[in-house]
Amino acid sequence: MTDQLEAQISQWRDFARGRRAVQDVDVEELEDHLRAQIDELTAVGLSPDESFLIAVKRMGGLDAVSHEFAQEHSDRLWRQLVLPGGPAGDAGSGPDIGEFTIVLLLALGAATAAISLLALVDDDSFVRHLPLTVLPFVFAYLALKRDLDRRPIVAAAAAFVVGVAAMVFYPFDQSGDLHTLNLAAIHLPIALWFAVGLAYVGGRWRNHDRRMDFVRFTGETFIYFALIGFGGGVLIALTYAIFDGVGVDADPVLTNVVLPGGMAGAVLVAAWLVEARQGVIEAMAPVLTRVFSPLFTILFVVFLVTVAATGQGFDVDRDILILIDLLLVVVLGLVLYSVSSRDPRAEANWFDWLQLAMIASALAIDIVGLAAILGRISEFGFSANKTAALGENLVLLVNLGVTAWLYVRFLQRQVRFDAVSRWQTSYLVVYPIWAALVVLAFPPLFSFQ
Repeated sequence: MTDQLEAQISQWRDFARGRRAVQDVDVEELEDHLRAQIDELTAVGLSPDESFLIAVKRMGGLDAVSHEFAQEHSDRLWRQLVLPGGPAGDAGSGPDIGEFTIVLLLALGAATAAISLLALVDDDSFVRHLPLTVLPFVFAYLALKRDLDRRPIVAAAAAFVVGVAAMVFYPFDQSGDLHTLNLAAIHLPIALWFAVGLAYVGGRWRNHDRRMDFVRFTGETFIYFALIGFGGGVLIALTYAIFDGVGVDADPVLTNVVLPGGMAGAVLVAAWLVEARQGVIEAMAPVLTRVFSPLFTILFVVFLVTVAATGQGFDVDRDILILIDLLLVVVLGLVLYSVSSRDPRAEANWFDWLQLAMIASALAIDIVGLAAILGRISEFGFSANKTAALGENLVLLVNLGVTAWLYVRFLQRQVRFDAVSRWQTSYLVVYPIWAALVVLAFPPLFSFQ
């Protein structure tokens, strides 16, 4: 049998051994049965991937282990057969030309929309409205790929229309500091990204596994986009230097065409790369979380010690409060990414204790931030920025607090890790609701200032 098929059988074997009611001797007997089925199917001309999938499906009618495995891994097993170069596909096979053509056309459409937007508005307005020109194309790609039903398409379209209408037709005060306008511009992409999520999960938002897949997709798309952006930045800098060396000013073309078009198109390409090479990027998740979780834990502990030593916990300024919010968002991202990449059947280990330490220190920082925000509100009153910061800290506090509690119970063997995972995916709905509230309710509530 091929190495690829042996890896699939090994995955099935690890899954079977993770069942408490199944002994090793039972796993060996079931594996012999599985291999016999695969040999029989391969003998009649099926590929190893097809033989493995059908053998597991057949055995699902004979034993509960294979049935559960087939249910949990159904999407991935089928993807191995329909996506060349997928998780267990032939590494040397090329991409799906039809899908790549669609992605290329959508990327060109997003790039054209971004370039046109920059030509029509100033730089600040371009930054605020760029997500509105890109995310619909990402949604279209995923909707076509998933052959999405009408209901999620209508729901997502309604979200995009309402978001665009708010940004375009709300009478924002352009003479002040643009607090509500900037808040709306920051939070609208968050709300619309979850509309994109409807396409990614195929309209099955209530399915825990699909929501967790969307978490992985979000993190992996960000990683690919960052890598593409870094490479693109180097390419633009070299292009400028080369043309400048011969007396040609390439800055107008690079700034007004290449940069906005490249940023928009890169989002589509990043999403496609995640879909086309999912098995490769998945290996990055545990590596990234194990590298950055200890570093952020150290940072948080040092910050808390500094706050305690200086006594400045209640006097930090607005910039520090914003930085604290950003750090907490990063922690939330690390927690989500760590949970999404962890085997829920694995026993507790040292990294789980480290995760709990990071979450606990982040909770302490969140409390410091809340105290500072409440102090500012009591002294100066409510404003759009302070209210948004207060709400975001509370949203993060609830998530991190419950997560810490579930981690403690897991480490005490009172619950399975699945409880932590399900809490994270269940709480996802809070973020687009809060973001939509900031976009739609804050501007009129604070007189569009």
